[in-house]
Amino acid sequence: MSKTIYTSNAPEALGPYSQAIVTGNLVFTSGQIAINPATNTVEATDIEGQTTQVMKNLGEVLKEAGSSFDKAVKTTCFLKNMSDFAAFNKVYGEYFTSKPARSCVAVKELPKDVLVEVEVIAEIG
Repeated sequence: MSKTIYTSNAPEALGPYSQAIVTGNLVFTSGQIAINPATNTVEATDIEGQTTQVMKNLGEVLKEAGSSFDKAVKTTCFLKNMSDFAAFNKVYGEYFTSKPARSCVAVKELPKDVLVEVEVIAEIG
């Protein structure tokens, strides 16, 4: 049986999906973008600022699910521009110090015209 995760400390879903789902001892987050949940807007315009906001959002979703960045086993990262890869990695590495498995791809477009989106699979407990 799965459990839907919701926290008001992360942005509302932009469509018919959940912030995350827990099943067994794993949490699967939906992709988070750089929306500040307090203002419901994308405030940062650079990759570092947007990545920082994404990490804050993911941290809140993981916390609500009973997990954390240290318990991540896999991430999938989407960048609007692969030229942002090094700057993205710098911020990403500050949060994912346990170095989970990862895929990182460039995509043509992301919701709200953001520069980055990240989703996580992490252990619970």
